[in-house]
Amino acid sequence: MAKPSTIPGSQRVAPQQSSDNLWSRRSFLSFAAWGAFLTVLSGGLLGFLRYLFPRVLFEPSPVFEAGTPEDYLVGEVSEKYKDSNGVWIIREKGGMYALLAVCTHLGCTPRWLASDNKFKCPCHGSGFKRSGINFEGPAPRPLERLKITLSPQGKILIDKSKRFREEKGQWGNPGAYLKLS
Repeated sequence: MAKPSTIPGSQRVAPQQSSDNLWSRRSFLSFAAWGAFLTVLSGGLLGFLRYLFPRVLFEPSPVFEAGTPEDYLVGEVSEKYKDSNGVWIIREKGGMYALLAVCTHLGCTPRWLASDNKFKCPCHGSGFKRSGINFEGPAPRPLERLKITLSPQGKILIDKSKRFREEKGQWGNPGAYLKLS
């Protein structure tokens, strides 16, 4: 067989590898791929660990003690627990009740205006009578009452987790009003 003829200067020359390169292209891409894979894997593992150990929000108990009935004057709207617990305590001649200090329109905190004998919401002007009934503004319903009971030691206990709504006829339910003799 005859040898194929070669053109001078067209000889294939194997590329020379430089000895000053630390990594070859192949090893660099391999390391980069493994690094990306391990980064994604560690992100998934971190998410799984956060699932196993969630952040827990410890809220205070919804039940709090509000003194004794003798601490409140007849006809008084007490704002003693408005800032700390969001509750007004209203004492009447025959008993007392607790109102949640949250407007039923958009959740603002109304103010008690003793001179006008009403609660007035500063956000949109809703007005509520001393009893919590809405009579002006955009509020769709009355303020909510909270469960109020007397402990065996004679202390007033208010439970913010139990709410009573007037439009559902719940203000007559046990716990919505504390009768006093």
